[in-house]
Amino acid sequence: MLRIAGVCLLLGILAGCAGTPQEEPPADYFSTSMPSLDHDPLMSPVDNPIREMRSFQRPSPALVRQALLAQHERWVGTPYRLGGEGQAGIDCSALMQHVFNDSFRMDLPRTTDSQALQGSRIERSELRPGDLVFFRPPGPYNHVGVYVGDGYFLHASTSQGVILSEVDNDYWQRHYWQSRRPMDQNQLAQRAAWTQRG
Repeated sequence: MLRIAGVCLLLGILAGCAGTPQEEPPADYFSTSMPSLDHDPLMSPVDNPIREMRSFQRPSPALVRQALLAQHERWVGTPYRLGGEGQAGIDCSALMQHVFNDSFRMDLPRTTDSQALQGSRIERSELRPGDLVFFRPPGPYNHVGVYVGDGYFLHASTSQGVILSEVDNDYWQRHYWQSRRPMDQNQLAQRAAWTQRG
């Protein structure tokens, strides 16, 4: 009997707690002082460490463009050489391998046709920095470059070496084949941030 009375009393207390209306935090909650600290710092949504951590985990997609432009600076003027893989001469697919490995720690296959199977196909109108663009110019070989934004792509041109070209110029528009997104832009930005940190 005593046990039943104790259980009823406990249930009554719990029901009372559950039924107590919750108070809304004051409107100036984030500007109130935190208790029991000597230097009495203020809480602020701007200084929220969780928010800072989230922004650290989600770097700006602008980092992708910056990383690609840095690769342009590194390779610009390098002559085109079929089968070449270095500063003495490089072909288009080898350049893409270097760019993605150095900027995003991402391994692409060696050939243009294999790179054309990476990621997901996207519409030309959906191009973002870091997307691969493919062309079928006259001759036996297909061509690849990486979109850097503002209508330009980075590639190893057979006539001018490593340069930036306009995707919409008459020549490239005529021979355009497809565009592919090898990795989500937010992931590329994260990888670019990791690579920059070392």
